[in-house]
Amino acid sequence: MTLAPRHLLISLAVLATLSACNRERVAEAPAPAAGTSAQVTPADAAAPMAYESKTPFAEVSLKLPVALKTQPDLHARLYAAGVQDLRQFTEGAQADRTEAGGDQGMAPYAKSIEITPGAETSKLFSLIRTDYENTGGAHPNAAFAAVLWDKALKREITGADLFGRPGNLAALDAALCAAINAEKKKRDPAAQTVSLTGGDWKCPRAAVTPFVLAAGTQPGKAGGLVFLIGPYVVGPYAEGSYEVTVPQDVFRTLLAPAYADEFGGAPKPAPAPTA
Repeated sequence: MTLAPRHLLISLAVLATLSACNRERVAEAPAPAAGTSAQVTPADAAAPMAYESKTPFAEVSLKLPVALKTQPDLHARLYAAGVQDLRQFTEGAQADRTEAGGDQGMAPYAKSIEITPGAETSKLFSLIRTDYENTGGAHPNAAFAAVLWDKALKREITGADLFGRPGNLAALDAALCAAINAEKKKRDPAAQTVSLTGGDWKCPRAAVTPFVLAAGTQPGKAGGLVFLIGPYVVGPYAEGSYEVTVPQDVFRTLLAPAYADEFGGAPKPAPAPTA
C-alpha cells in the first residue's frame, strides 16, 4: 500500500524534469530569421486590389489597377510580392528606428507601391510599378519597375524575350537618349544635354531601363515603348522623373518573331493636360 504514493511522487518528479527540459529547449530554440513574418500567407494570395498597414514605425500601402483582374495569375503574383516588400520595409523601419534606443519622436517612415496599366495588345499586357519611400531624408525617393506579361504563356517576359537580338540595341539606345533630351529641352530650354558616353549625367541603356508598351494609333497594336526613368538618372532631383516614348519603327527589325506582330502604327499622343 505504501508503494503507490511513492510511484506517484516519482512520476510527478519525472514530469517536472521533462517540463523543465522542454522549457530549456524552447528558450534555446533559435529566433525566427529576419523577414520571416514578412512571408505572404495563402490568404494573401486571394489578391485583393489594395493593402495598407500602419504602425508607429511605418505606414505602407499597395494599390493595384482594376485592369489586373483580367490576369488572375499575374494579379496574385504582384499582390503577394508587393505585400512582402511592404512588410519587410515595416520590419526594417522598426529595426532602424529602435536600434539606437528610440526615434526621438520622428514621424513614421512611409512607403507606397502603386501599380498602373501600360498599353495592352492581343498577346501582351504591361504594367508600371512606382515605389515611393520617405525615410526622413531631405525628400522622398521614387523608383520605377515594369512588367511585360505574355497572356497566353502566363509568364513575365524580359527585354531578351521581346528582342530577337538583345545584344544589338544601339539604335534603340540612341533613340532613347534623343527622346530624353527632347523632353529635357521641352521642360527647360536651358537644360543640360546628356549623352550615352557620360558627362555630369548620362543616358541609360535601353536594356537596363524599365519599359511598358505605348498605346498605338493602330487598334490592338503597341505604337512603341515607354521608358521609365527615375530622379537622379539623367539630371538633378529637381528635374523629377521621365516617361519617354520611342516609336516602334525604330526597333521593329530587332523584335523577336513571336512578338513582332504586336507592334504597329505610331504611338498615340499624350493627352493634353486639363486646366
